[in-house]
Amino acid sequence: MNIHVDKNSERAKTHIASVAVVTPSYSIDQVEAKQFMIKHYAKKLTPRSLKIMQKIFDHPSVLRRHFAFENPECLIDEHPDSRIERFTRWAVDLSAQAVDNALAQVGLTNDAVSGLVVNTCTGYICPGISTYLIEKLGLRRDIPAYDLVGSGCGGAVPNLQICEKMLRGDERSVILSVSAEICSSTFQVADDLGLIISNALFADGAAAAVVWNLPEGLSMVASAGRHAPEYRDEIRYIHKNGQLYNQLSTRLPGLVGKTVAHVVKDILKPRGLELGDIKHWAIHPGGEKVINAVRDEIGLSETQVRLSREVLAEYGNISSVTVWFVLRKILDAGIAPGDWCMMVTFGAGLSAYAFLLRTV
Repeated sequence: MNIHVDKNSERAKTHIASVAVVTPSYSIDQVEAKQFMIKHYAKKLTPRSLKIMQKIFDHPSVLRRHFAFENPECLIDEHPDSRIERFTRWAVDLSAQAVDNALAQVGLTNDAVSGLVVNTCTGYICPGISTYLIEKLGLRRDIPAYDLVGSGCGGAVPNLQICEKMLRGDERSVILSVSAEICSSTFQVADDLGLIISNALFADGAAAAVVWNLPEGLSMVASAGRHAPEYRDEIRYIHKNGQLYNQLSTRLPGLVGKTVAHVVKDILKPRGLELGDIKHWAIHPGGEKVINAVRDEIGLSETQVRLSREVLAEYGNISSVTVWFVLRKILDAGIAPGDWCMMVTFGAGLSAYAFLLRTV
C-alpha cells in the first residue's frame, strides 16, 4: 500500500480543472455485435461456448459500444501491422479531441500546457502517444512528457498521481492527464471464457483532464494504491503469437471488491472520514458482477453506483478511460461546493487505486 494525503485538503493546491471524454463515431448495439460474432466466429466456438456468448451479449448491463473503425469487418483476420497502425491513428486522434475539449472548458490554449502524462494498455508504440500529441497539438517541444503502460483498467489514477507530483511548487503549471484505450486493437476470438466476456464488454475511447494549482475545480486531496501480484493471472494481457490476449478470471469480482475496499479504507481512515461522508463515487465499471462486488464489499448503496452502471450500459468498458466517463456524469449532474468524491479504479496486476476529490 502507498498513500499520499494532503493534510489541508480544503486548501489543497492541486485541482482537476476540467474533464473531457470522447468516443469514436462508429457505434453498435449488442444485438448487432452478437450477430456479427455469430456470423464470422460461430465455427471457432464449441456449442457450449456459443450459447454462453449469446447469453452474455443478451445481458442488459451493456447495451451499446463505440469502436475505432468504420466497419467491424476490418477485425476479420486483421494483420498485426494494420492493427497497431489503427491503434496509433485512433489513440492519437481521440486523445487530441479530448485535450482540445478539456482546454476549451477552462479557456486555455495549447501553448499554456507545461506537461503531459498519457496512459494506455491496449497498444505499444515507441515513441509513445505523448510525442504524437506534442506534434499534432503543437505543444511546446520542451515540456516533460510521460507514457504509462501496464496498469490496465486502473491506469487513470496512477496517471493523476504523476500529474500531481509534476505540479508541486509551481503555481503556473498546467498538466494534461490523458487516457487512451483502443480495446478493439486487442480483439481475439477463441474458445475461452475470458475472451468471450471481453468481446461483449470492451470498447474504445479517450479522455483528458486539465490539472493545475489554481483553486478551481476538484481538489485532489489524497490518493492510495494497493498491489496484489499473487493474483496477476486473474486479470492481465498475455502474449500469444506476438499478439495481446485479454485474460480474465471468474474469481475477479470478489478479488477486486476486497482490494478496492482496502484502498478506500486507506484513504478514509487517516482523515477521519466515513463512507457516509462521500457523496459521489466515480467507480470504474469493470462489468456488472464487478460493480456488484465493489458495491457490496465497500458497503455502498445502489444509488451510489448508479452512474457507473449507466456508463457501462451506454459505452461498455473502455478500460482506463471509463472512470473519466463516470466522473464526467457526476459533474454534469451537479456537484455542490464542499462535496467529497471518490474516484476508484482497478486493473491488471491485480492492482487498485483511489483518489479522494473535493469541490472548492
